[in-house]
This record gives sequence, structure tokens and C-alpha cells, in this order.
Amino acid sequence: MFFKTFGWSFAITGVALVVAFLYGGVQALIVCAILGVLEISLSFDNAVVNARILEKMSRFWQTIFLTVGILIAVLGMRIAFPLLIVGVTANLNPVEAIQLALEKGDIHTAGSYAYLLHDAHPQIAAFGGVFLLMLFLDFMFEEREIHWLGFIEKPLAFIGRLHGASMAIALAVLVVSAAMVRPGKEIDVLIAGILGMVTYLLVNGLGELFDVDGDGDTDSDDTDIEATAISKKSNKGVGKAVGKAAFMLFLYLEVIDASFSFDGVIGAFAITSDPIVIALGLGLIGAIFVRSLTVFLVREGTLDEYRYLDHGAHWAIGALSVILLLTISIEVSEIITGVIGVVFIGAAFISSIIRNKRSNHETADKVDQFSN
Repeated sequence: MFFKTFGWSFAITGVALVVAFLYGGVQALIVCAILGVLEISLSFDNAVVNARILEKMSRFWQTIFLTVGILIAVLGMRIAFPLLIVGVTANLNPVEAIQLALEKGDIHTAGSYAYLLHDAHPQIAAFGGVFLLMLFLDFMFEEREIHWLGFIEKPLAFIGRLHGASMAIALAVLVVSAAMVRPGKEIDVLIAGILGMVTYLLVNGLGELFDVDGDGDTDSDDTDIEATAISKKSNKGVGKAVGKAAFMLFLYLEVIDASFSFDGVIGAFAITSDPIVIALGLGLIGAIFVRSLTVFLVREGTLDEYRYLDHGAHWAIGALSVILLLTISIEVSEIITGVIGVVFIGAAFISSIIRNKRSNHETADKVDQFSN
């Protein structure tokens, strides 16, 4: 299962490193590898959250996520998104933005591609930070039977009984973040943060409208029939989302994936301003491995076996959202972001193992008592 899922990721990684070497020699190869590792380390929480959503979808739509989704991740977020930001910021047309990118200007050189993208970082961080903060808060505010850090999660669930609590907190955090930004950027940060909130509410609302849990979609168009047929080949496919529900889940996944990509894309320009190397490292290596990890978690049922991984991933999301909002006014190393995410995921994984062992012991004790 491991080699079946990750084999093509290793193969594409090899191709990307070869292309990087042919393009820029040993230095480009090393930088490409560093960017790939950076993206993977930053995206463990992304993979866990994606897996929880992807497991609701049929095998057909999981394949769409791995094919069409990867094109959106690589071409959209790692290549087109920075070009769009620079084009809008500097009032350049697409051709001029591409030409500027290929000049590989230094991040400290005024007017360069890297400089313009870095200058737009407060707005990008506000949008992504608020979106991810809403995602974190809505998870923590939901009533649930299982808690990981109960001493914090239970009070948060109690606060969540207040209607609109996540929106109120996110707005308050956004206002504080805007107040800390350098003069002249306050309005831009507020608008970007509000757009991030609107995007989250819109995607969430559309998901509820089309029943993203897959328990009420009864469409029967050709795509639905094909997806349902694929789902029924396996017991694991029963009850999976198809049709409009699966499509909305797919869109939701892509928006979440894009929000997770902000810190990696911006942070990459602190390492290199070469858009080709960034696309190879973040896109072809990082994004593809994250998707393979997502599918591996789904196919192996890892999230059901290790019950606290969901919680750890969302705590990592909360940390990432706070870090993104902090970077509006101060510099925070991407290494810190990556380490925090890995620590939360690792701690949740270890806690899940301990919980499973304790449950197994309790079950064994009950069996012994019953047999006696």
C-alpha cells in the first residue's frame, strides 16, 4: 500500500530534482530539495484535515482530487497565484508579471518580483490567517464526545454554544492584527481578513446547502452514476458523497489547501526568488507528497485508528493561523511554523497510541472478568 501510494511521488520527486539540476546546477537542486522538505513539514496538518474530508468522498472523487486537484495546487497556487498578486500589486499584465518573475530579482530590491510579493504579504496573511482561524474555532466550538486536550477543549466547546462566537473572535483578532501593521496597510489588511472570513462562510454554507456529509444527495447524472458504481466496488465506498455533494467537498478541499499554501509560497521567496525552482520544490515535490499522504491516511483508515490526529491537526491549524496573523507585523521563521505543526501532530499520534493501548487493556480485563 505504501509504495502503491507514494511510488509515483518519489518518481516525480526524482524528475523534479533532475530538472532543477539541469536548470540551475547543484545549487538549484539543493534549494529545490529544501523547498520540498519545507512544504511537506508545513503540511502534515493539511494532509490530516484533507484526509478527514476526502474519506467522505467516493474513490472516483478521490482520484479527481489527486489529478485535477494537483494541477490546481501546482499551477494555481504555486505559479499563478504569486503572478496574480504581483500583477495586481504592480499593475502589470500577465506577460509583464511573468517577465518580471524570470528576472529573479532579490527580495530586498525594490520593484523585483520577490519584493512585490513580500510587500503584499500582510494582505495574504490576513486572508489565510482569518480563514484558518475560523476553521480551527469551528472545530473546537463543536460539541464532541472525544477530547484530546480536555482542559482547553471542553471550555472552548462551552463557549461555542454562543451563536456566532467564532466570527466574533476572528473579527476581534483581525482588528488587533490590523492595528499592528505598518502605517498605510491597515485598510488593506482589514479588507483581506474580511474576505477570508466571507470565503470561509461561503464555502461552509454551500457545503451545508449541498449536504457535504453525503447523506442526502440523490442526484443521478452520469458523473453520479459512475461515482456510485465505483463506490460500490468496495464496502468502504458505501455512503460516500457523490454528485453535487462531492463537488462541493472538492471545492472545499481546494480552498483549504490554498489557505495552507500561503505561508509556504511566501516563505519560499526568503530562500530563493527563482519561480521555476519554487514551482519544482513546492509544487512537484511538496504538493504531490502531501496529496499522497492524504490518500494514504484515507485508504489505511489512520484517522479512525488514531482518534486524536484530528485534534492535533486542528491545533496545528490554530497555531498556523496565529503565526500568519503575527507575520503581518513581525517576521516569523517558516522553520518555527513547520516544527509547531509536526509537534502537535506527533503529540496527538503518541496520545492516540496510548489511548488505544489503554482501551485494549480495558477490553481484555472485561473479557477476563466475563470468562471467570
